[in-house]
Amino acid sequence: QVQLVESGGGLVQAGGSLRLSCAASGGTFSMYNMGWFRQAPGKEREFVASITRNGGSTNYGDSVKGRFTISRDNAKNTVYLQMNSLKPEDTAVYYCACSTTPWRRVSGVADVGSWGQGTQVTVSS
Repeated sequence: QVQLVESGGGLVQAGGSLRLSCAASGGTFSMYNMGWFRQAPGKEREFVASITRNGGSTNYGDSVKGRFTISRDNAKNTVYLQMNSLKPEDTAVYYCACSTTPWRRVSGVADVGSWGQGTQVTVSS
């Protein structure tokens, strides 16, 4: 079972940037596809971005395309989410996610085998 710990959240003004990190342990990180999700108060958990095991393919939710970039460093067992041009509607708790199996891509909550504890991102207007 992979354990995930996010960091890097905080308060930022609209138009600003943040970079989230997610450190993995307890498994072979490079074997798993990874993703980021977010959940705002009163809303369902939403897919943000995903990346394949070797980093060769990425996918993004429509609301973040062109502004967010997911990446990973398998040598450091870490996945990142670079968030630029932040908007107030990006305010949410952001969760790191690991696929259920090495060959399953992350595109929705059903694809996730492990979650991090979440990190709060607040964007002020």
